Amino acid sequence: MDSIKTTTLPSGLRIVTDCVKEVESVAVGVWVGVGTRNEDLAHNGAAHMVEHMLFKGTQKRSARQISEEIENVGGHMNAYTSREITSYHIHLLKNDLPLALDVLADIIQESTMPEDEIERERGVILQEIGMCNDTPDDVIFDHYYETAYPEQSLGAPILGKSEIIQSITRDQLRAYTKTLYTPNRMVISAAGNVDHEDFVAQIIALFNALPDDQEHEKAPARYKGGSEFRLEKDLEQAHIILGYNGISRLDSNYHTAQTLGTLLGGGMSSRLFQEVREKRGLVYSIFSFHSACSDSGQFMIYAGTGPEKLPELIPVICDEIKAVSKNITPTELARAKAQLKATTLIARESMTSRADQNAKCMLTRGHVRSAEQIIELYDNVALKDVENVAQKIFSSRVTLAALGPLSQLEPFEKIQSRLQT
Repeated sequence: MDSIKTTTLPSGLRIVTDCVKEVESVAVGVWVGVGTRNEDLAHNGAAHMVEHMLFKGTQKRSARQISEEIENVGGHMNAYTSREITSYHIHLLKNDLPLALDVLADIIQESTMPEDEIERERGVILQEIGMCNDTPDDVIFDHYYETAYPEQSLGAPILGKSEIIQSITRDQLRAYTKTLYTPNRMVISAAGNVDHEDFVAQIIALFNALPDDQEHEKAPARYKGGSEFRLEKDLEQAHIILGYNGISRLDSNYHTAQTLGTLLGGGMSSRLFQEVREKRGLVYSIFSFHSACSDSGQFMIYAGTGPEKLPELIPVICDEIKAVSKNITPTELARAKAQLKATTLIARESMTSRADQNAKCMLTRGHVRSAEQIIELYDNVALKDVENVAQKIFSSRVTLAALGPLSQLEPFEKIQSRLQT
């Protein structure tokens, strides 16, 4: 933890550095605590479209200059939008950190969003949506979220819907950034060969044109459950998700829920993989995981299988769901915890991953946890804790999303009855 330092400026802008003197590079970025969840449903896709548009020109740089200046020094620049966070980050050599900060400050504060670039990028995003729609094991998750969180921005697709993207305006995009890209919602994070005090001084000098803070209340998550989405489609495989109301990121049982996800279906040694694929050969791909946001969570089981396997597959998955809260062994618990701890430590070998994890922790919790603190949280997960969390999660109302050749998928009511204990 000694390598991690934090500073909060009077504006509310938070700064995190994670110093690793042994490396020659630094990963740096701006993480904004807003995403799809902060959109109006009528403007679904605005968060993701803003992420694209901030790279399309400022008062002093064209879109091409933005990318060329970073790549001229061998750096890499990227961004992502999630349901609650948008990130803009750069990884480059340590001596080029001032350039990275100058570019980031420029695109965050001075993006011009030219109309011609909006039209071009509109087409790019429509292509991205089309590509997602052509990838059933991706789009099934969008259908799941819309079913689990109906008529809520939390359940809306991150890429947006084509009809909205076609009509969204420059004024709407600029209003989004002016309202939400404010200092109190931002973290600037760096990991690598970086000096904290010098880093803070550069940020104070560069990030001085952010909009004033504005109130913005997001609606609380309302998990529905007890409903399904089915779409019959001419595909080789049926894609199935069974999901439940999970644990929020701020809940004390968050790491227990993560452990449960890994134990049930997080690897080749997991219960689902062994029982469904190795023992019975019913699928090529099956996994489970727990995903959380600030006030809700999702526990999901995904399987892709040939349609003729559905009558055997669904009962086996239901049996494993019912069994996991009753007979967890110390050996499999230790294995799941070892996987999660290893993943945590291996991620620390990537500077970009360090910067990302530190920023997200600061945005979500208001402080940064070291790898050692996270390891301790997993070490403290007891067998009884996992059984209790499993009982809590699997007693919630199940949500089903299914896509593909589904004639042999039994009715939702029958699946629900199988899951009753």
